[in-house]
Amino acid sequence: MASTLLRRWAARPTFYYEVAFLSGGVVGIYIYNLETVAVSGRKRFNIISPETEKKMGIQSYQQVVQEYGRQILPPNSREHKMVERVLQRLLPHCGLEGEEWEVHVIDDEMKNAFVVPGGKVFVFRGILEVCQGEDGLAAVLGHEIAHNVAHHAAERMSQSAWMLPLVLVGWLFGIDPNISGQVGQIAFSLPGSRSQEQEADYIGLLMMAESCFDPQAAVGLWERMELEEKKMGGAPPQFMSTHPSSHNRMEQIREWLPKAEAKMDAAGCSNVKGYLGGFTQAADLERFGMSGAGGRWG
Repeated sequence: MASTLLRRWAARPTFYYEVAFLSGGVVGIYIYNLETVAVSGRKRFNIISPETEKKMGIQSYQQVVQEYGRQILPPNSREHKMVERVLQRLLPHCGLEGEEWEVHVIDDEMKNAFVVPGGKVFVFRGILEVCQGEDGLAAVLGHEIAHNVAHHAAERMSQSAWMLPLVLVGWLFGIDPNISGQVGQIAFSLPGSRSQEQEADYIGLLMMAESCFDPQAAVGLWERMELEEKKMGGAPPQFMSTHPSSHNRMEQIREWLPKAEAKMDAAGCSNVKGYLGGFTQAADLERFGMSGAGGRWG
């Protein structure tokens, strides 16, 4: 059926004009909706407004609360206070205004954290064990806040809008829609997602540095995450993953460290770095029953 429709369309005397018109329209829409991410300077396609992104964030927030509501730790818990303390140091340097920030710590071993558009922060207890202190947690929260700073949720929704035309064109040429979808994932969606993750690493690193957290902790965080992945049997090949490999993230962060350290110097962190770093790390280790850098929370 698809090949028949294509042959009929190709037989039309205006076929090439129609193809040129459609192609020009697609290119025009793409160029019109190009924008630049402020911190990184990356160009990207986006058709979703911040207002729409926040509305979808509310829906996501409600779904997460419905799923994990009974596991959310109270505000007076040690874990919640730690996340709140780190968040409050990061927020003045994130550049987001009008967000209703709210911390939720989920009592679950999952090693995950995310920030829903609109400022709702979710941190699973399992990731706190990998962070091993406030500097490591700042690397995690800075990364997740950076996704909101760069409006990556809106970008992902915009990218998905290109999948339908790709599948439709494949269908016209007799290609199985499932195959077209898989090709689109590997060729467009997954690389786009990895670019967003790398961008969030960069923005988050500068954010934590400007907030006077030690950016070196981000390297240690990904070293520990790589060990966790190996315990679970290893991560999938990078080209099949939504995220860069932990090893590549470590190497990239090492390259960015001079910029992060320059941010710290510009923010006057040298005057408070030693005091804050030593005090908060010691307090974290004592509160959570850790002894030494290789410890675990009890």
